[in-house]
Amino acid sequence: MIVITAPTGNIGRHLVPLLLESAPARGEELRVIVRDPARLPEAVRERVEVVTGSHGDPAVVDRAFAGADAVFWLVPPDASRTPEDAYRGFTRPAANALAVHGVGHVVGVSALGRGTPVAGRAGLVTASLAMDDLIAGTGVAYRALTSPSFFENVLEEADSIREKGVFSDLVDADRRAPMVAVADIAAAAAGLLLDRSWTGTGSVPVLGPRDLSPNDLARIMTERLGLPVRYERQSPDDVRTTLVGYGLDPAFVEGIVDMKRAKDDGLDAGVARTPDTASPTTFEQWCAQTLEPAVRS
Repeated sequence: MIVITAPTGNIGRHLVPLLLESAPARGEELRVIVRDPARLPEAVRERVEVVTGSHGDPAVVDRAFAGADAVFWLVPPDASRTPEDAYRGFTRPAANALAVHGVGHVVGVSALGRGTPVAGRAGLVTASLAMDDLIAGTGVAYRALTSPSFFENVLEEADSIREKGVFSDLVDADRRAPMVAVADIAAAAAGLLLDRSWTGTGSVPVLGPRDLSPNDLARIMTERLGLPVRYERQSPDDVRTTLVGYGLDPAFVEGIVDMKRAKDDGLDAGVARTPDTASPTTFEQWCAQTLEPAVRS
């Protein structure tokens, strides 16, 4: 029995079909935790066991983890809470349930940065690493999928790209860093969940095929979209003011700003890209498949 949290999210919606392709033939059953089952495609609902509710709810995870052999763990974004509460606080009921039910393996979505000089002042990433420690402390075999920034983050600026030809962030325009497609994270998760021969705790970096700077992204988007796109660097105060204006919790906003500052200081540069840590989807492919339809809509 494999339990999947956040099955309708960016990663989960890629992961569930991958597992449905292979799990039944291996004698694996799938169980998902979802707040709104109606958001699951009908073809998925017919083939999985559904536990309705939040996976931050002690009663829900107690019910969902009973009889489970493996769990895919992803903390949903919650900008109404502090980073500590959003990650460790949200995960604590699940950690208790993992121990109570003797779940053997957990694959979690986390972040790069452990062991770097800025890991302790990286906001949301620091909180995510603390979440990893909490899960690992339960005694399960744990693999943290440690990821850099997602290509999908650019989708948040599809309107600005369409209307102004501009996207923005806090990092230096020429700072190259790994980036990854969420589909590649889902593929890595599926492999670990289906072949549970691994033991102990550790991380599995998923780094994309090459490092990219904001200026690289602008050039590729210009070429692929057929319209001029440029990068506009924001100051920490600019980012803070924008996010607070959206009504986000001030402490969570500081967590985002601190994370972006840490990325500008090399947070994601601590792991070498090798055949084992690279993933296949290029930014060019992602633009054609995902960004261009969003910008053209």
